[in-house]
Amino acid sequence: MLQSLSIRNLALLDQVSVDFEPGFTAVTGETGAGKSVLIGALSLLAGERADKTLIRQGAAACEVEASLYFSDAKAIDAELASLDLPPCEDGLLVLKRSLPRDRAPKITVNGGLATLSALQRLGERWIDFHGPSEPRRLLREGCQLELLDLYARAGPSLDAYRAPYGQWCALKAERERLAGEAQMSPDELAFLESQLAKLDRLDLSEEAIAALERDFQRMSRAQEIAELASGLEAGLSGEDGALSRLALLLREARRLESVDPTSRELAERLAAAAAELGELASEFGSLGRELQGDPEGLGPLEERMNAWLEARRRHGPDVRSVAAAREAMRLRIASHGDLEGSLARLDAQIEVAARDARKAAAALRAVREKAARTLGRAAAQRISELGFAKSDFRIEVTDGPGLGPNGDSACEFLFSANVGEPALPLGRIASSGELARVMLALKSVLADLDSVPVLVFDEVDANVGGEIGGVVGERMAEIARRHQVLCVTHLPQVAARATGHFVVEKDQSGERAVVRIAPIHADRKARVAELARMLGDRNAKSAIAHAEKLLRAG
Repeated sequence: MLQSLSIRNLALLDQVSVDFEPGFTAVTGETGAGKSVLIGALSLLAGERADKTLIRQGAAACEVEASLYFSDAKAIDAELASLDLPPCEDGLLVLKRSLPRDRAPKITVNGGLATLSALQRLGERWIDFHGPSEPRRLLREGCQLELLDLYARAGPSLDAYRAPYGQWCALKAERERLAGEAQMSPDELAFLESQLAKLDRLDLSEEAIAALERDFQRMSRAQEIAELASGLEAGLSGEDGALSRLALLLREARRLESVDPTSRELAERLAAAAAELGELASEFGSLGRELQGDPEGLGPLEERMNAWLEARRRHGPDVRSVAAAREAMRLRIASHGDLEGSLARLDAQIEVAARDARKAAAALRAVREKAARTLGRAAAQRISELGFAKSDFRIEVTDGPGLGPNGDSACEFLFSANVGEPALPLGRIASSGELARVMLALKSVLADLDSVPVLVFDEVDANVGGEIGGVVGERMAEIARRHQVLCVTHLPQVAARATGHFVVEKDQSGERAVVRIAPIHADRKARVAELARMLGDRNAKSAIAHAEKLLRAG
């Protein structure tokens, strides 16, 4: 839930901080008053790109900040973790974006620096905008199917289809690649076989390559290691080494033991230390002699290391890449001798994958057809409540062009606004006002399935008025039972249904225009006056009486 929003130096707005409540909040004001500033601030925090023309004239920077509360922050915390950003504290998410005029922009999330793409990903989690262009989405290819799949909860069926579909696509691509390859010449085949033989001589396991690099490093510095080891041996067991001096100390410890038997344990510990140092001297000596005694050991290691470095240079930076290249060579050589047979085998595999994909697509289509009937009925009921009492709305699942990323079926929303007229695709008959009401009806039906907590409706009630405005307000209030709804509206019937109400005003009495945003939901007199203004005249008794009536009904 959006708890608070602070805006400074954005467009015509100097500075404002507003607090929000759960449920339905209306934003009203005269045309051109600057209601878009509030939507713009939220858009900035959702990751919308911005330029410096947004900065208020004469100000050094504009800044927007918001706090959001999540009763269950697991999902948002998981997203924050994937972005390497600090988690929410007590469910609170704090977003801040600064756009200076002369410096680089700055974004912070819970106090941690963030990128614009991170802000966009978080924005998809917490806010959804529905503006004047939103109903036109219904005419875009794929949007209608997306809404139907959302209602059908078709995610598992879609995943079950995409597995065999992906395999089918991969096999077809492999066949196309293989069929497009020209038959290799003898020289090309010989070269490929020589490259494969080189790779086969390498043990391409992570452990073996790590040991090879370690052993090569050791042998290439054998002389240095031998000299250091010999020096350590001499320092321990040489004529004036640590062991010689320790032997004198051990004799003194034994004398102390003869005088004071309680010191025997100390003498034994000193003797053990002398024995350990003796073993260390012996092992350092063995290490030095081992490397000195194997001067030819570097040759084979160097040959294997050079082969590995060449393989890495040709085929990739790590063992996995080189191993994959070796397998690709092996497959190409194998397929060279039996190209027709390889193509035939791929054809058989493609047919099996296609059969599996068609079966999964049929199951997905059945899910869609069932959902189309129920969603069509529910949306038709809501559309009739929005002023189309004799309308016809239904959803038809149609054949797609074939197997595709979303199955082999599509869908089409059909609508008729008037009795006796055939239902036709939305793009052929719907006006902008009709589209707005169809989209609002669908949104109210789908509200339960939308996990985004904050929904912003920016004048989606355009081209709607009269009694239908009251129904639009009811739908907004209904959606607000499951979401936090912010609605910029010119309809008093809609604004009266809101539990929160902000008025945006533009003051041009001074030298510069200034936009102000003020809450009026706690001031009934101010709210009645605003609704009366929206009805035509804030001073008219009839408008005031009508405004009072709307508030009581809301």
